[in-house]
Amino acid sequence: MAGRARLEDAPERLVQAAIGLLAEQGPSALKARTVASASGLSTMVVYSHFGGIPELMSAVADHGFKELGAAFGRVPVTEDPVADLFAMALTCRRQARENPHLYDLMFGLSTRATYRPLPETDRRMSGHSPAFREAHAHVTAACERLVHSGRVERQEPEAIAAQLWSYVHGYITLELAEHFVEFEDAVAQVLLPMGVNFAVGLGDQRERAKASHEAGARLYDSIVQGR
Repeated sequence: MAGRARLEDAPERLVQAAIGLLAEQGPSALKARTVASASGLSTMVVYSHFGGIPELMSAVADHGFKELGAAFGRVPVTEDPVADLFAMALTCRRQARENPHLYDLMFGLSTRATYRPLPETDRRMSGHSPAFREAHAHVTAACERLVHSGRVERQEPEAIAAQLWSYVHGYITLELAEHFVEFEDAVAQVLLPMGVNFAVGLGDQRERAKASHEAGARLYDSIVQGR
């Protein structure tokens, strides 16, 4: 009975072991033998549950997006959608900094050519997995609220979300690569002003956009303190 229970929770144990290895050693540690050893299972279990390391990596990425979606869900919906979006941007940054290699895997920034590719019909790593869509839906919903607020010009919320996603992840990628080490506070000196410029470009008033981003930073701080 105990052995059956061990096998039933094997997928989650393997995913958690892979996440731990990513955090501690990086993507080069993701081998069937090392993941199996870290999870206390046999190498064969990796293949029987996932088919191989590429499929396990997809499951790990999905797990990362589920965690990101849950973190987005903890950001309160306020009357200020700009503040909400900036709080989500800071939330995403925190998730990335906690496990940079997992972030890279989620967004296809590493290990892309390390292992055999998945079949073209498998869209799990292409930004179309259910876990990704559920996480991204929080961003799109906030962008819909932004459009309906009248603070920006009328446009498709999905397009705004894609633009926002691009600038936030561009910043995160560069920060993780230590491109902003010359700044004492890169969030205050780079990310926040860039967010203000983005909102103004969409049609918001600069002073109002700045106040909203500062409110979003305070909202994020309150979330972190309540963790």
